[in-house]
Amino acid sequence: MNSELSGKVIAVTGGFGILGMATALTVANYGAKVVLIDSAPSPTDKLPASLNDALLLGGVDLASEDAAKQAIAETAAKYGELTGLVNVAGTFRWATLQEDELDTWDFLFRVNLKTAATASKAALPLLTAQKSARIINIGAGAGNKAAAGMGPYAASKAAVARLTEALAEEFKESGLTVNAVLPSVIDTPRNRTDMPGADASRWVKPEAIADVIAFLLSPRADAINGALIPVFGRV
Repeated sequence: MNSELSGKVIAVTGGFGILGMATALTVANYGAKVVLIDSAPSPTDKLPASLNDALLLGGVDLASEDAAKQAIAETAAKYGELTGLVNVAGTFRWATLQEDELDTWDFLFRVNLKTAATASKAALPLLTAQKSARIINIGAGAGNKAAAGMGPYAASKAAVARLTEALAEEFKESGLTVNAVLPSVIDTPRNRTDMPGADASRWVKPEAIADVIAFLLSPRADAINGALIPVFGRV
């Protein structure tokens, strides 16, 4: 087992979803202690053995500053520190400006951007207490170029990229690095259902994204800050 994250405490928002769980499993297998935070209830199914000791925090509205602070306080109570935060929490909606409600814009900015900003702000006191801490955000390749119907999603993910760059500059003298991973289409059951005619073999696997995240959390990525790293598979 790779142990380069041994001794690290990593919190993963959206931790009960496909990418969040893949990330949690990967960093746990690399030796990290893991906190999974999600708006969904904590899973009732048995988790893989590597997550037996993980802290599971379900029903957390990460767009709420109070809820985010409480989740981080519970993390500190269990582990005494936090060395990395991975902001996976997010969602997708297809919506055109002409035919759909503008509420979609508010919704996606709340779920994709505000959760990342709020969780990061709540975690900063613990992260900046470390000599070398990490924030990893999940953007999207669509944040660089929007197709029809992807305006609100692409805009919210572009905002995540700008948040990443701004935080990287804000904390670059502190030892805290902030980077983002930009997936293309992730190979999930939902995406396979929604796009039955697509060649899913070209999409990027959640485990492949998790490997990139684990690298960015590791000491080998000390020199990387403010990067927006595309992880596109063969899309």
